[in-house]
Amino acid sequence: MAEESKRYSDKDLEEFKEIILSKIAEAKKDLSMLRDSLSYSYDHGTNDTSPSFKMMEDGSESLSREETAQLAVRQEKFINSLESALVRVENKTYGICRGTGELIQKERLRLVPHATLSIIAKERENR
Repeated sequence: MAEESKRYSDKDLEEFKEIILSKIAEAKKDLSMLRDSLSYSYDHGTNDTSPSFKMMEDGSESLSREETAQLAVRQEKFINSLESALVRVENKTYGICRGTGELIQKERLRLVPHATLSIIAKERENR
C-alpha cells in the first residue's frame, strides 16, 4: 500500500497522458514546419542586384538557416523528452522525481510535462 502512494493514480496518469500526447502532436507539427523551411530554396530576387547586396543576402540566409536548424534540433530533443515521459506514464513511474523519489507537483507537470525533477531537486542541481 505504501508503494501505491508513491505514484499518481491511473486517473491522474490518464490526464497527463492526454497533455503529453497533445504536446507531442503540436511539437511534431512545429518540427515539420521547421524542416519545410530548411528544405525550401529561398529566392528573394537578388539575381539582378549588386554583388555586395547579394553577398549580404546570402550571409543573412545562411545565418537564418543555421538558427532554424538549431531550433529543429531542440524541437527533436523536446519530442524525445515527451515520448520518454509517455513511456513513464505507461510504466506508471511518471511524476516521480529522479532526485528525491517524491512526487513532482501536478502543477509543474501540467506546465512541464516532461519534467523529471521536482522544483526542490532542480534548485539543488543548479547550485
